Amino acid sequence: MSGSSGQGMCNSGLPRFLIGSEVGKIRELDDADMRNISGSYGEDEEEDQSERQIVVGICSMMKKSKSKPMTEIMERLCKFEYITVVIFPEEVILNEPVEKWPLCDCLISFHSKGFPLDKAVSYAKLRNPLLINDLNMQYFIQDRREVYRILQEEGIDLPRYAVLNRDPDRPEECNLVESEDHVEVNGEVFHKPFVEKPVSAEDHNVYIYYPTSAGGGSQRLFRKIGSRSSVYSPESTVRKTGSYIYEEFMPTDGTDVKVYTVGPDYAHAEARKSPALDGKVERDSEGKEIRYPVMLTAMEKLVARKVCLAFKQTVCGFDLLRANGHSFVCDVNGFSFVKNSMKYYDDCAKVLGNMVMRELAPQFHIPWSIPMEAEDIPIVPTTSGTMMELRCVIAVIRHGDRTPKQKMKMEVRNALFFDLFEKYGGYKSGKLKLKKPKQLQEVLDIARQLLAELVLHNDCEIEEKKSKLEQLKTVLEMYGHFSGINRKVQLTYLPNGQPKASSEEEDALKEGPSLLLVLKWGGELTPAGRVQAEELGRAFRCMYPGGQGDYAGFPGCGLLRLHSTYRHDLKIYASDEGRVQMTAAAFAKGLLALEGELTPILVQMVKSANMNGLLDSDSDSLTDCQQRVKARLHEIMQKNKDFSEEDYNKLAPTSSPSLVNSMRVIVNPVRTCDQVHTLIKSLTYQICKRLEDPKSADLQLYHSETLELMLQRWSKLERDFRMKNGRYDISKIPDIYDCVKYDTQHNSSLNLEDTLELFRLSRALADIIIPQEYGITKAEKLDIASAYCLPLVKKIQLDLQRTHEDEAVNKLHPLYSRGVMSPGRHVRTRLYFTSESHVHSLLSIFRYGGLLDDQKDEQWKQAMDYLSAVTELNYMTQIVIMLYEDNNKDPSSEERFHVELHFSPGVKGCKDEDNAPMGFGFRPASSENHEKQTNPGSLEDLSQDEPDRAALTEPINIQRKSPLIRNRKAGSMEALSESNTSSRGLAYRIFPSTSRQSPEIKPSGLGFEGCSLVPSIYPLETLHNSLSLKQVDEFLTALCKNGSEAQFKRLKSLSAMFESHSQPSIDVDSPETPVSIPVQLNQPAAQPLWYTSGPSSTVSSAGPSSPSVAEPSSNFGFNNE
Repeated sequence: MSGSSGQGMCNSGLPRFLIGSEVGKIRELDDADMRNISGSYGEDEEEDQSERQIVVGICSMMKKSKSKPMTEIMERLCKFEYITVVIFPEEVILNEPVEKWPLCDCLISFHSKGFPLDKAVSYAKLRNPLLINDLNMQYFIQDRREVYRILQEEGIDLPRYAVLNRDPDRPEECNLVESEDHVEVNGEVFHKPFVEKPVSAEDHNVYIYYPTSAGGGSQRLFRKIGSRSSVYSPESTVRKTGSYIYEEFMPTDGTDVKVYTVGPDYAHAEARKSPALDGKVERDSEGKEIRYPVMLTAMEKLVARKVCLAFKQTVCGFDLLRANGHSFVCDVNGFSFVKNSMKYYDDCAKVLGNMVMRELAPQFHIPWSIPMEAEDIPIVPTTSGTMMELRCVIAVIRHGDRTPKQKMKMEVRNALFFDLFEKYGGYKSGKLKLKKPKQLQEVLDIARQLLAELVLHNDCEIEEKKSKLEQLKTVLEMYGHFSGINRKVQLTYLPNGQPKASSEEEDALKEGPSLLLVLKWGGELTPAGRVQAEELGRAFRCMYPGGQGDYAGFPGCGLLRLHSTYRHDLKIYASDEGRVQMTAAAFAKGLLALEGELTPILVQMVKSANMNGLLDSDSDSLTDCQQRVKARLHEIMQKNKDFSEEDYNKLAPTSSPSLVNSMRVIVNPVRTCDQVHTLIKSLTYQICKRLEDPKSADLQLYHSETLELMLQRWSKLERDFRMKNGRYDISKIPDIYDCVKYDTQHNSSLNLEDTLELFRLSRALADIIIPQEYGITKAEKLDIASAYCLPLVKKIQLDLQRTHEDEAVNKLHPLYSRGVMSPGRHVRTRLYFTSESHVHSLLSIFRYGGLLDDQKDEQWKQAMDYLSAVTELNYMTQIVIMLYEDNNKDPSSEERFHVELHFSPGVKGCKDEDNAPMGFGFRPASSENHEKQTNPGSLEDLSQDEPDRAALTEPINIQRKSPLIRNRKAGSMEALSESNTSSRGLAYRIFPSTSRQSPEIKPSGLGFEGCSLVPSIYPLETLHNSLSLKQVDEFLTALCKNGSEAQFKRLKSLSAMFESHSQPSIDVDSPETPVSIPVQLNQPAAQPLWYTSGPSSTVSSAGPSSPSVAEPSSNFGFNNE
């Protein structure tokens, strides 16, 4: 905000603290001061009032008025052209009569230790200024009994409590009976643990008493002293002097939530470690108490509004306890500011400044216009020219850049593995994930035991390959311990053993059941991945409307304002992979302008969605269709001859340009694999030579990797890629491409020979293998896609449906929501972070599921052509669905709700710039409106109001010399090139793209010029922008129905398989169940989804934190989040 030049703001940039603005330099006010600051107060009405200033007086103890938060906010408040801030000197407040206090038009005054509240009340009666915080109510805030009484009267939840008044005049309120593990206060029984609070809010000596079963004693809380906020005491008896409130102890998992309001429609919330936990104050490197950003629920937002209004405190802090699914207010502190949040300082000054100007500017004839009401509802123009309200944003996003994933598969038949499989319930679902240290230790013990038996008895019946067992043992022994390392073992039951990879291997198969053991390690999110996600989150704000009036010129301010003023309903889901969860946290940090480390953001804001396959999938447990597809792929790619016309028809029946181009690069698959294998051998040889060189042996590569670890990666690929029979293991191609892509980007300074050639060839192979593993024909692609992401499709449909159902309440302006049990929401955002398999599958559903006919719809045909040219769904790939509502259309009309579908292939590859496919931009103009717009789809023409500028700060790019790849084109959110900028001097980019170094660059003697620069991200491209909600809903309904029938057949066959094995039948209620449960839609009876029947009387409050299976039936249940 400090750089604002919005309407009503001062351009000088210098705060005007006229009195008492510097510690130690306070002087007495004279008559001239009074006249200069406050005018004549009507004594000279003919005086020109054009220079009249609105004076905001700060009347508090100097420690408070000179605090950093107050200074930061007042400096920003002075940016308003007609506002001057005056700080009342403490000497004047304490020693002078109120008649001699400075004059002001608006008073910010609040009580703290030593402050003469009575005098402030007298001053307010004398001068009658606008009060930001009511003064009389501050007497009540000093008494916890009054605070609790007011909260109760307002219907705000608070812990069960009783008051013990040791007042001789009221003996009936002083009945206390104390027992070993409970107290009885005036007939109300409180079992330990309970809380004992002094009735005076100024007394912070709060005690918590523990039951004898937990060791007894008490925790004694006090105002923070250094690094402590409480201490344990063995004393178990309650205090016998003084009056107290006794209340039930609320289990909060060790965190308290502090909420700070600025008026009834704005609140900032932070969590901190509860002082009751161990009394140790968590502080950061700068010595400040660590606080975590918190998302308030809908009901908590209503509570914040009620507290602000009930206590008549515009700026008000209060404490929330979250326990047992509910939120309870346990303390109201009155005037208090957030510490160390620039965003809060900006917002607070903005809200206070607008409040002061709205109330006082008219009476002083100051030319100030109220910020546009359009800001209250997120109205945007559609691509066809009409104005619509943004209602919902749904995005499915792949994780960011990661270290190479490494994987080893082996078929096991030893009884020890079957025993382990049974021990952890593997037979319930046919598969098992082992991630806990104890479980991984058991696997390691089995590997060690089998290897020992192999040494003693060479002819023993251990069918596991010795080399695989040794690799299993080596990986599990890495680092010396299991905690915090990305390793896991997956076991999958195979009733008839490992299926054949090709027709020639059929004879080698063994009879009987086996287990497929998959060992995975690596795959951690890199520093570059964190930067990518945070930058994308920051850029994502710009898709939201806003930025009118005072907010013009601030990138993404529309979203931040929506979010801070309760009109943004945000939920972030992530699969259970660490890299996915950290990507979600980094994205949230950028999206919401949060500060600090990712871990607390992850804990507070990212919901784990690892149930029902919503975002997780076991790619090693393939469907029958996928097994057949892989077998065909292997067969085609094992032919030592040039691709024939028949091969093109077999491998690329969809005639995808990206596939055809890759096949042309490869020509002969076996010969290309020979070249790749030779290049890998060359690479490992070069790394070995570097290791022998003393100068580079200890060289530390990107993300703390060593040359030795790099050699292990490549040596394993060299061994595994070419099998003993001379054939190539095609399944290793994605891993080879993964590794060379990583080293090309992050370790290019090693200057290893032929790396780029290896990158080119392995990429061509991967561009065939990876997408075609998800189906070769359209029917196969749909079948496999349904198996992966049917639950996610169902959840997306519910997201759109819930937005519609909440429609009546969403329109309720916060100013009129008093008494409504759920506050209104304007924009619903659902973000789903997942892995490559879900992104491929969801895109296949939209491409091949029959959403539109590309022969009849020109825009869809162009979109399909664009998608066919995309070679890779790279890190940070996004599929975005946006729902709009046209309030001018009849509620029952199909035209009422409008859906747009957008896509970005994510991060730009190393050599993408020459052959990158060109889309048609973000939200281009539709054909029927094409002639009406001079620059169709351009953001400059979106509105007469200034739009939000896209985030232009710190664009990111992998190569310093590479130019921005696009020239300006209509409708593109990335409308920037080196030679062409807007005539208005503006450059709009939904995703920025200049160089930015990641946090972990460690220079060495070899030099790391550009080695860890973060690649830029392709802009969003619109696939279609004129879909109706009815179209989308019917498409998803049909898809879910067809997918459910197919998955029901799989479920039956799987159940039959286990029955034949005489094991317990599949338990669809188990959280480990990987089989997607058939989905049936729960449509509202009689009326279609897009129908509106008038205001709804109730709105569901927030449900559980993640989707879950409701019943062991064929219905798939989600909550309304």
